[in-house]
Amino acid sequence: MITLNNICMTFNQNTPDENRALKNINLTINKGDFITVIGSNGAGKSTLYNVIAGSHTPTSGTILLDTETGRRDITHDKEYRRANYIGRIYQNPLLGTAGKMTLEDNMVIAHKKGFKGLKITLNNKMRAYFREQLSVLNMGLENRLTDNVEQFSGGQRQALTLLMAVMSKPSLLLLDEHTAALDPTNAAIIMELTRKFAQDYNLTVMMITHNMQHALDYGTRLLMMDGGEIILDIGREEKERLTMDNIVEKFRQIKKQSIVNDQMLLQ
Repeated sequence: MITLNNICMTFNQNTPDENRALKNINLTINKGDFITVIGSNGAGKSTLYNVIAGSHTPTSGTILLDTETGRRDITHDKEYRRANYIGRIYQNPLLGTAGKMTLEDNMVIAHKKGFKGLKITLNNKMRAYFREQLSVLNMGLENRLTDNVEQFSGGQRQALTLLMAVMSKPSLLLLDEHTAALDPTNAAIIMELTRKFAQDYNLTVMMITHNMQHALDYGTRLLMMDGGEIILDIGREEKERLTMDNIVEKFRQIKKQSIVNDQMLLQ
Protein backbone atom coordinates (compact mmCIF):
# COMPACT_ATOMS: atom_id res chain seq x y z
CA MET A 1 0.00 0.00 0.00
CA ILE A 2 2.78 2.45 0.98
CA THR A 3 6.38 1.65 0.08
CA LEU A 4 9.47 3.48 1.30
CA ASN A 5 12.54 2.96 -0.85
CA ASN A 6 16.01 3.87 0.45
CA ILE A 7 14.70 6.72 2.59
CA CYS A 8 17.35 8.91 4.21
CA MET A 9 16.69 11.94 6.39
CA THR A 10 19.61 14.15 7.35
CA PHE A 11 19.20 17.31 9.40
CA ASN A 12 21.72 20.17 9.25
CA GLN A 13 23.45 18.51 6.33
CA ASN A 14 27.10 19.44 5.73
CA THR A 15 27.39 21.27 9.04
CA PRO A 16 29.07 20.31 12.33
CA ASP A 17 25.56 19.52 13.66
CA GLU A 18 24.71 17.04 10.90
CA ASN A 19 22.35 14.34 12.12
CA ARG A 20 21.51 11.28 9.98
CA ALA A 21 18.11 10.57 11.53
CA LEU A 22 17.07 7.92 8.97
CA LYS A 23 19.47 5.69 7.05
CA ASN A 24 18.35 3.78 3.95
CA ILE A 25 14.91 2.83 5.24
CA ASN A 26 13.17 0.21 3.09
CA LEU A 27 9.67 -0.59 4.28
CA THR A 28 6.43 -1.84 2.73
CA ILE A 29 3.26 -1.17 4.69
CA ASN A 30 0.63 -3.64 3.53
CA LYS A 31 -3.12 -3.08 3.71
CA GLY A 32 -4.43 -4.45 7.00
CA ASP A 33 -1.05 -4.39 8.77
CA PHE A 34 -1.07 -3.39 12.44
CA ILE A 35 2.58 -2.57 13.02
CA THR A 36 3.96 -1.81 16.46
CA VAL A 37 7.15 0.28 16.40
CA ILE A 38 9.67 0.21 19.24
CA GLY A 39 13.08 1.73 19.85
CA SER A 40 14.85 4.01 22.31
CA ASN A 41 14.68 7.79 22.19
CA GLY A 42 16.56 9.00 19.13
CA ALA A 43 16.08 5.75 17.24
CA GLY A 44 14.24 7.55 14.41
CA LYS A 45 10.64 6.56 15.13
CA SER A 46 9.11 10.04 15.09
CA THR A 47 11.24 11.09 12.11
CA LEU A 48 9.94 8.06 10.22
CA TYR A 49 6.37 9.12 11.02
CA ASN A 50 7.08 12.69 9.94
CA VAL A 51 8.43 11.44 6.61
CA ILE A 52 5.42 9.17 6.06
CA ALA A 53 2.95 11.90 7.02
CA GLY A 54 4.67 14.54 4.90
CA SER A 55 5.88 16.76 7.75
CA HIS A 56 9.44 16.20 6.49
CA THR A 57 10.61 15.65 2.93
CA PRO A 58 13.33 12.98 2.93
CA THR A 59 16.85 13.93 1.92
CA SER A 60 16.80 11.04 -0.55
CA GLY A 61 14.68 8.06 -1.48
CA THR A 62 11.08 7.67 -2.65
CA ILE A 63 7.67 7.06 -1.07
CA LEU A 64 5.09 5.29 -3.24
CA LEU A 65 1.35 4.97 -2.63
CA ASP A 66 -0.83 2.32 -4.24
CA THR A 67 -4.09 3.86 -5.47
CA GLU A 68 -7.05 2.63 -7.46
CA THR A 69 -5.43 3.99 -10.62
CA GLY A 70 -1.95 2.64 -9.93
CA ARG A 71 1.18 3.41 -7.95
CA ARG A 72 1.92 7.09 -7.31
CA ASP A 73 5.06 8.84 -6.09
CA ILE A 74 4.10 10.95 -3.05
CA THR A 75 7.64 11.75 -1.88
CA HIS A 76 7.15 15.49 -2.29
CA ASP A 77 3.45 15.72 -1.44
CA LYS A 78 2.83 18.17 1.40
CA GLU A 79 1.38 17.13 4.74
CA TYR A 80 -2.04 18.70 4.07
CA ARG A 81 -2.39 16.59 0.92
CA ARG A 82 -1.42 13.36 2.66
CA ALA A 83 -3.87 14.18 5.46
CA ASN A 84 -6.60 13.13 3.02
CA TYR A 85 -5.51 9.51 3.42
CA ILE A 86 -3.11 9.42 6.39
CA GLY A 87 -4.43 10.01 9.91
CA ARG A 88 -2.22 10.70 12.91
CA ILE A 89 -2.91 10.66 16.65
CA TYR A 90 -0.38 12.20 19.01
CA GLN A 91 0.55 11.61 22.64
CA ASN A 92 -1.22 14.80 23.79
CA PRO A 93 -4.99 14.14 24.03
CA LEU A 94 -5.72 17.84 23.38
CA LEU A 95 -4.23 17.89 19.87
CA GLY A 96 -6.79 15.74 18.07
CA THR A 97 -9.93 17.77 18.82
CA ALA A 98 -11.02 21.42 18.80
CA GLY A 99 -11.72 22.18 22.44
CA LYS A 100 -13.74 25.37 21.86
CA MET A 101 -16.11 23.57 19.49
CA THR A 102 -18.99 21.29 20.42
CA LEU A 103 -18.71 17.54 20.20
CA GLU A 104 -21.14 17.38 17.28
CA ASP A 105 -19.20 20.04 15.36
CA ASN A 106 -15.96 18.11 15.87
CA MET A 107 -17.64 15.01 14.52
CA VAL A 108 -19.00 16.85 11.48
CA ILE A 109 -15.44 17.81 10.55
CA ALA A 110 -14.26 14.19 10.88
CA HIS A 111 -17.24 12.89 8.95
CA LYS A 112 -16.75 15.38 6.12
CA LYS A 113 -13.15 14.26 5.75
CA GLY A 114 -14.22 10.68 5.11
CA PHE A 115 -17.30 11.56 3.06
CA LYS A 116 -16.97 11.64 -0.73
CA GLY A 117 -20.53 12.59 -1.61
CA LEU A 118 -22.63 15.73 -1.43
CA LYS A 119 -22.58 18.41 1.26
CA ILE A 120 -23.26 17.14 4.79
CA THR A 121 -26.09 18.77 6.75
CA LEU A 122 -26.16 18.56 10.54
CA ASN A 123 -29.70 17.34 11.20
CA ASN A 124 -31.46 14.89 13.51
CA LYS A 125 -30.51 11.95 11.31
CA MET A 126 -26.84 12.95 11.45
CA ARG A 127 -27.01 13.47 15.22
CA ALA A 128 -28.51 10.00 15.63
CA TYR A 129 -25.61 8.60 13.59
CA PHE A 130 -23.11 10.42 15.81
CA ARG A 131 -24.78 9.08 18.95
CA GLU A 132 -24.59 5.56 17.54
CA GLN A 133 -20.86 5.95 16.83
CA LEU A 134 -20.14 7.51 20.22
CA SER A 135 -21.98 4.78 22.12
CA VAL A 136 -19.22 2.36 21.08
CA LEU A 137 -16.81 4.29 23.34
CA ASN A 138 -18.99 3.46 26.37
CA MET A 139 -18.18 6.83 27.96
CA GLY A 140 -21.59 8.52 27.86
CA LEU A 141 -20.47 11.00 25.21
CA GLU A 142 -23.46 10.19 23.03
CA ASN A 143 -25.51 12.30 25.46
CA ARG A 144 -23.16 15.32 25.29
CA LEU A 145 -23.29 16.35 21.64
CA THR A 146 -23.74 20.05 22.40
CA ASP A 147 -21.00 20.24 25.07
CA ASN A 148 -17.69 21.84 24.16
CA VAL A 149 -14.96 19.22 23.93
CA GLU A 150 -12.72 21.18 26.34
CA GLN A 151 -15.04 19.97 29.13
CA PHE A 152 -14.02 16.33 28.57
CA SER A 153 -11.25 14.43 30.34
CA GLY A 154 -8.01 13.49 28.61
CA GLY A 155 -9.15 9.91 28.25
CA GLN A 156 -12.47 10.97 26.74
CA ARG A 157 -10.75 13.32 24.29
CA GLN A 158 -8.27 10.67 23.16
CA ALA A 159 -11.08 8.15 22.69
CA LEU A 160 -12.97 10.77 20.67
CA THR A 161 -9.85 11.53 18.60
CA LEU A 162 -9.49 7.83 17.82
CA LEU A 163 -13.15 7.53 16.81
CA MET A 164 -12.94 10.64 14.62
CA ALA A 165 -9.82 9.29 12.93
CA VAL A 166 -11.63 6.04 12.13
CA MET A 167 -14.67 7.95 10.83
CA SER A 168 -12.44 9.78 8.34
CA LYS A 169 -11.55 6.41 6.76
CA PRO A 170 -7.77 6.81 6.49
CA SER A 171 -5.70 4.52 4.31
CA LEU A 172 -3.09 4.56 7.10
CA LEU A 173 -3.46 5.53 10.76
CA LEU A 174 -0.28 6.61 12.60
CA LEU A 175 -0.47 6.31 16.39
CA ASP A 176 2.35 8.27 18.02
CA GLU A 177 2.50 6.98 21.62
CA HIS A 178 -1.21 7.75 21.84
CA THR A 179 -1.63 6.34 25.37
CA ALA A 180 1.59 7.65 26.95
CA ALA A 181 -0.05 10.70 28.59
CA LEU A 182 -2.96 8.74 30.06
CA ASP A 183 -3.34 6.99 33.40
CA PRO A 184 -3.24 3.16 33.28
CA THR A 185 -7.04 2.77 33.34
CA ASN A 186 -7.66 5.13 30.44
CA ALA A 187 -4.63 3.79 28.56
CA ALA A 188 -6.12 0.29 28.75
CA ILE A 189 -9.47 1.58 27.46
CA ILE A 190 -7.83 3.36 24.51
CA MET A 191 -5.75 0.29 23.64
CA GLU A 192 -8.81 -1.96 23.57
CA LEU A 193 -10.65 0.57 21.40
CA THR A 194 -7.61 0.64 19.12
CA ARG A 195 -7.71 -3.15 18.80
CA LYS A 196 -11.47 -3.15 18.18
CA PHE A 197 -11.39 -0.45 15.51
CA ALA A 198 -8.40 -2.00 13.75
CA GLN A 199 -10.21 -5.34 13.54
CA ASP A 200 -13.73 -4.06 12.82
CA TYR A 201 -12.67 -1.66 10.06
CA ASN A 202 -9.65 -3.59 8.74
CA LEU A 203 -7.50 -0.53 9.39
CA THR A 204 -3.86 -0.25 8.43
CA VAL A 205 -2.10 0.97 11.58
CA MET A 206 1.39 1.89 12.74
CA MET A 207 1.76 2.39 16.50
CA ILE A 208 4.84 3.79 18.23
CA THR A 209 5.04 2.67 21.83
CA HIS A 210 7.54 2.62 24.67
CA ASN A 211 5.38 0.01 26.41
CA MET A 212 7.00 -3.29 25.45
CA GLN A 213 3.99 -5.29 26.62
CA HIS A 214 1.72 -3.29 24.27
CA ALA A 215 4.18 -3.94 21.45
CA LEU A 216 3.93 -7.67 22.12
CA ASP A 217 0.19 -7.89 22.86
CA TYR A 218 -1.14 -5.75 20.02
CA GLY A 219 -0.72 -5.79 16.29
CA THR A 220 0.30 -8.25 13.61
CA ARG A 221 3.86 -7.07 12.96
CA LEU A 222 6.69 -5.52 14.99
CA LEU A 223 9.45 -3.14 13.93
CA MET A 224 12.47 -2.27 16.07
CA MET A 225 14.44 0.85 15.19
CA ASP A 226 17.90 1.87 16.34
CA GLY A 227 20.22 4.59 15.12
CA GLY A 228 17.91 5.61 12.30
CA GLU A 229 17.59 2.07 10.92
CA ILE A 230 14.99 -0.69 11.04
CA ILE A 231 16.93 -3.51 12.64
CA LEU A 232 14.03 -5.94 13.13
CA ASP A 233 10.85 -6.55 11.12
CA ILE A 234 8.90 -9.42 12.65
CA GLY A 235 5.75 -10.87 11.06
CA ARG A 236 2.60 -12.22 12.66
CA GLU A 237 3.59 -15.85 13.28
CA GLU A 238 6.94 -15.07 14.88
CA LYS A 239 5.50 -12.11 16.77
CA GLU A 240 2.89 -14.31 18.44
CA ARG A 241 5.71 -16.36 19.99
CA LEU A 242 7.83 -13.40 21.07
CA THR A 243 8.69 -12.54 24.65
CA MET A 244 10.49 -9.51 26.02
CA ASP A 245 13.59 -11.64 26.62
CA ASN A 246 13.51 -12.70 22.93
CA ILE A 247 13.53 -9.08 21.80
CA VAL A 248 16.37 -8.10 24.12
CA GLU A 249 18.41 -11.06 22.87
CA LYS A 250 17.69 -10.23 19.22
CA PHE A 251 18.88 -6.66 19.82
CA ARG A 252 22.07 -7.97 21.43
CA GLN A 253 22.77 -10.30 18.53
CA ILE A 254 22.23 -7.61 15.89
CA LYS A 255 23.96 -4.68 17.56
CA LYS A 256 26.57 -6.69 19.52
CA GLN A 257 25.60 -4.77 22.65
CA SER A 258 22.95 -4.76 25.36
CA ILE A 259 19.97 -2.43 25.49
CA VAL A 260 21.08 0.41 27.72
CA ASN A 261 18.10 2.76 27.41
CA ASP A 262 15.50 1.37 29.81
CA GLN A 263 12.71 3.45 28.25
CA MET A 264 12.29 0.62 25.74
CA LEU A 265 11.56 -1.79 28.55
CA LEU A 266 9.02 0.18 30.56
CA GLN A 267 5.90 -1.81 31.39
